[in-house]
Amino acid sequence: MSSHTSEQTDSTEASGPAATEADAPIELPLLTEPRDGVPLVVDTPAGLERAAAALAAGTGPAAVDAERASGFRYGQRAFLVQIRREGAGTWLIDPEPFDDLRIIDDALDGVEWILHAASQDLPCLSELGMWPDHLFDTELAARLAGLPRVGLAAVIESQLGFSLAKEHSAADWSKRPLPEPWLRYAALDVEVLTELRDRLAEVLERDGKLSIAEQEFEHIRQTPPAEPRVDPWRRTSGLHQLRDRRQLAAVRQMWLEREDLARRRDVAPGRLIPDSAIIAAAKAMPATVPQLLGTKGFHGRAAQKEAPRWLKCISDARKLTDLPPLHISTNAPPPPRIWAEKDPEAAARLLTARPRVAARAESLGMPVENLLTPDYLRRIAWRPPAEVSLESVSAALAELGARPWQIEEIAAVITVAFLDPDPLPDKGRAQQQAAATD
Repeated sequence: MSSHTSEQTDSTEASGPAATEADAPIELPLLTEPRDGVPLVVDTPAGLERAAAALAAGTGPAAVDAERASGFRYGQRAFLVQIRREGAGTWLIDPEPFDDLRIIDDALDGVEWILHAASQDLPCLSELGMWPDHLFDTELAARLAGLPRVGLAAVIESQLGFSLAKEHSAADWSKRPLPEPWLRYAALDVEVLTELRDRLAEVLERDGKLSIAEQEFEHIRQTPPAEPRVDPWRRTSGLHQLRDRRQLAAVRQMWLEREDLARRRDVAPGRLIPDSAIIAAAKAMPATVPQLLGTKGFHGRAAQKEAPRWLKCISDARKLTDLPPLHISTNAPPPPRIWAEKDPEAAARLLTARPRVAARAESLGMPVENLLTPDYLRRIAWRPPAEVSLESVSAALAELGARPWQIEEIAAVITVAFLDPDPLPDKGRAQQQAAATD
């Protein structure tokens, strides 16, 4: 562990010119080498069995991470899984040669998993047949502890006094073979997660937040992967620029075609043509390939080569009689900026409750979105219980998905705000304040 135990700069008072330098940055020791060296990548059935046996024989929690190829490959599957456990060492597993990693999941039966920003990695781990029985999320723990920066490197620096390089975080992890520097980086990502977990647990315990964190971890663990979106093409960036249903149909046709082509080629859709190119083509509605290629903003690696494909999508959209609606129905409240006109009482409830919820979050030393999901506050302010009381507000928050600790901390604050809202400010100021919650 020589790379982990370098002494930090001596903070003892010094005399002379150096002592007068104000706030000189302290250089922290950099984690450069895993304590056991860079592991070989497991990519054979025999190697996977060895990894499972070693991990099952280990002790304590397991530090887990996954690397994807976002922006390079289709979907969000894992291209490398890193696991470290006391007594087992660090294992780097290539999931691509295997149908799943259930043998690893079985080896970690009943074991607590430590992940940083678990909601990012759990979906791709789930696709491999892996899911924790217990969870500790160091990123969420850092948020609840009120740390100003919650990225892995920043939390390691503040809590353990080491610096962690993050130069390969956006790499194409589908590359084979993986370069040795990338493997070193991947191993270091789980190198000190257990120590970090223990330190953050101490901080949370000291501040009386450990039980809160445990509720949040369990909420993440019990939340299943999100269902596929209805009309996912509507998330095309820039769609709000279009006000014509036939143009929307063109976007839909091109988006679906791009998705199918990206899936078959196993490439990120945006690497074929970006969203901006789809919007530009839908605005112009060209009738010929030269017109399409001459459309300002239409570009991309597959723009010219696949131009007939994209033009056919536009041609098909021209012929459709069943056009998509401009907007889809939703039970979500309207944008708060228009509440003052549509429902002044709802606007008053929101403008009264929002700063009080924020003040409560500040007193607890955590971001307001961790105390209560902003969408929950908007929904209950727009459609409050028929009779506002502590019990009815608590029940409404629970139905929305708030955890027991959140309800305990905030239900009374919201109830009082709803029962006695502050007077609504003048129209312009009310719209400005409400717009801040959009």
